[in-house]
Amino acid sequence: MTQRQAKLFVISAPSGAGKTSLVKALVRDLPDVCFSVSYTTRPQRPGEVHGKDYFFVDRAEFERMIEDGAFLEYARVFDNYYGTARAQVESLLATGCNVILEIDWQGAQQVRRAWPDCETVFILPPSREELERRLRGRGTDADEVIARRLREAVEEMSHWQEFRHVIVNDDFDDALAALKHVLRGENGQDPGHPALRPLVDSLLALS
Repeated sequence: MTQRQAKLFVISAPSGAGKTSLVKALVRDLPDVCFSVSYTTRPQRPGEVHGKDYFFVDRAEFERMIEDGAFLEYARVFDNYYGTARAQVESLLATGCNVILEIDWQGAQQVRRAWPDCETVFILPPSREELERRLRGRGTDADEVIARRLREAVEEMSHWQEFRHVIVNDDFDDALAALKHVLRGENGQDPGHPALRPLVDSLLALS
């Protein structure tokens, strides 16, 4: 049997949908899955390792890489740049490792243009109430921050149909199993599936 070629997977979700926990479990359970280390211009924090947590570069270097077309995707967040380098992804894929990018819908759009055969996955929460419960469960944000995150979630979720696979994270183990199916090249949920429409309509009605 011919070994399946390694692929690039882009996973997006609104804050509170459980994306980060799912991706961590995926990398833990599947030995042929790895992260691409991003580049950033933000200062290196105590305990962080260059080349493991991020590639830390200055603004001039990052902007030179932008001019050279080195990034599959990048964004400026407040005063710092963050980006995924094409060479880093290509190097990991060459080892036979499936590469995961955990980025927002805007980054996903950039990656789709630069890497058309990537697989894209969107994670949805099961309800508005559960999304808010998860955000409040962190216990670190004030009410106005929660309200802002919910508004941002609506913007993020409005792009759900741009993704090839959609997974509803209601039960964590079921969602993780569905994500593993996608990584193995098995069928995922078609974004146009009518069963998703009532859920999405209720989620996008957040106010």
